[in-house]
Amino acid sequence: MPPIAILVALADPTRCRLIELLLVGPRPVHVLAAAFKISRPAISRHLRVLKQSGLISENKFGRENRYSLHPAKLAPVQRWLTGIVPPPKGGPDAAAAVAPVAETVAKPQAKRAGARVPDATVVVPAPPVDAVHPEMSKPKKPAAISQMGFDF
Repeated sequence: MPPIAILVALADPTRCRLIELLLVGPRPVHVLAAAFKISRPAISRHLRVLKQSGLISENKFGRENRYSLHPAKLAPVQRWLTGIVPPPKGGPDAAAAVAPVAETVAKPQAKRAGARVPDATVVVPAPPVDAVHPEMSKPKKPAAISQMGFDF
């Protein structure tokens, strides 16, 4: 079963950036808010979502509220992803073989006056994803998932 609460919390780029900022260590809310062009109450709402998912915690330190990241809470996501996406076999270059890449097609040799002309190559782009997997071109309506306080 996927860890829905954590994935929903990570579904927003602002919350992902907050996680990245907290990787360095605990930070007060005013420092976190200074890294964004959105209002401080909006940052507080994002922090509340992360707090409800258990990824961060809030501690009073004098007059400041400092937020701390709990990276161990990401373990269920890592386990779930490992279960659905097995690691590539054959070393680090095998991951590149999974992604669709352009194919190289050799042109037939042309001969002029009996002289041999070296083969030329033409790069043919890979077909679009929906041509390879037509079921991917029709997005399915996802089940309603709580955005934990955010109405979109």
